Amino acid sequence: MSNKSLFYIPPIFQQFPELIAAQSKRHGGVSQPPYASLNLGGSTEDDPDAVLENKRLFYNSLGIAENQVASSHQVHGTELFITNKPGREQGHDAIITSQAGVMALVTIADCTPILVYDAKNKVVAAIHAGWRGTVAGIVSKTLKKMQEVYGTQPEHCYGWVGTCIDECSFEVGTDVSDHFAEQFKRWDENKQKFFVDLKAANAEQLRSFGIPESQIEISPYSTVLHNEDYFSHRLEKGTTGRMVAVIGRK
Repeated sequence: MSNKSLFYIPPIFQQFPELIAAQSKRHGGVSQPPYASLNLGGSTEDDPDAVLENKRLFYNSLGIAENQVASSHQVHGTELFITNKPGREQGHDAIITSQAGVMALVTIADCTPILVYDAKNKVVAAIHAGWRGTVAGIVSKTLKKMQEVYGTQPEHCYGWVGTCIDECSFEVGTDVSDHFAEQFKRWDENKQKFFVDLKAANAEQLRSFGIPESQIEISPYSTVLHNEDYFSHRLEKGTTGRMVAVIGRK
């Protein structure tokens, strides 16, 4: 099995040889169903030893080690933290670092991962945006923080909106849809439900910061429609694995 099958590398970042940027897929691990097979989520009821081995396999395939990773226990909020060293935090949904050798990482199963690279100031960000984080503007907040701390300018940024639940699968009630602007939701007359486009809503935050359209990329894949390659919490009714999105400089 080729290393490629463990992860997807966003094409937009391939022009930067100094970068490691990827979203894991569900292949190439050792977990048994329903977590088959590359489950990277420690909070699942999977065998912890299998998850540890999956992490080893995934990090090895990218040429990094787990002790290079900066992550956080996510809470679907908008808190972010800036770090120059690896480790695990609590209560943050975005990680920013300018330190080479430190990999910013978020965990996902249907929520949207967003990866950002400020190529001039050599700053990376990994963002986890569920519907609450999306509505609360976590992407905008992260970009503003990068600007405050590092002087990040939009023209130097490259942003990727990753594989998540897509619009045709994200059926919601008014308790969720009421929070979204009209352009990001669609009313389905037959189902009497709204469908929300998380990718579009997060990409718009990259645009509103001023990142040029040519420097924004949206994953063509879906956790639901491409469930053979990606875990979906919703489709698999909560009992499934987790993926990660990671970005950092070598």
